[in-house]
Amino acid sequence: MASEKEEWPETGELVVATVNRVTSYGAYVMLDEYGREGLLHISEISSTWVRNIRDFIREKQKVVLKVLQVDSRKGHVNLSLRRVSKVERREKNRSWKKDRRAETLLSQASEKLGIPIEEMNEKAGFLIEKEFGGLYEGLEKTANEGATILTELGIPKDIATTLENIAKERIRAILVKRTGLLELECTKPNGAVIIRDALLRAQKIKTSEPTKIRVYTVSPPSYRIEVLAENYKEAETLLQKAADTALQAVTKLEGRGVFRAEK
Repeated sequence: MASEKEEWPETGELVVATVNRVTSYGAYVMLDEYGREGLLHISEISSTWVRNIRDFIREKQKVVLKVLQVDSRKGHVNLSLRRVSKVERREKNRSWKKDRRAETLLSQASEKLGIPIEEMNEKAGFLIEKEFGGLYEGLEKTANEGATILTELGIPKDIATTLENIAKERIRAILVKRTGLLELECTKPNGAVIIRDALLRAQKIKTSEPTKIRVYTVSPPSYRIEVLAENYKEAETLLQKAADTALQAVTKLEGRGVFRAEK
């Protein structure tokens, strides 16, 4: 990867790991980002009773785990699966995939220019990560705004131009989707108009590209809200905001409604 990881993960950190060996008392995993082995004890696999470990985890499986304890002197890293929420797992997996993709693009630029990957990291990778908080984020911005943002960091023009061309060709905005179901009713003579206006308000909530909010009819009184955003946290926040906007508009005019986020 472009930036050098610390030798050991930090307590509380989410890590991607590959299961190497499953035993009766847990599983030994390799921390993909650190190249170190850790232990996932059976008590940290699930919040429910684990009768058969292999019902939950198996060799060669990729898993997102939380670091519980690190003892660098003894070389021990204790991990948990049950303490990782669904949202955390999705976000970490998404981040991991983006990092791998960015590394591939950097390697492609290295090969195209005939520059060793170590030199490419020194001249570009590390600078991009430091400036933009991540290699993928920097390359994504380069695809949208051009090589100038790289040359301004001191990255040689030939490298910056090559990265721009590769990023424009390979990077597309990766959006996540969250949906929810609204049940809206209004018995006033103009109730249908009130509900329509409430849904339009929800759909017109101000967002920045590439985020999108869409509201459509399932079958009255059911309406679905769909949000596309760059990450799950943003998508869930906007989904709830859109639902609240519609509900407040309807209840203010003597209607009623409920909202349920969909998995």
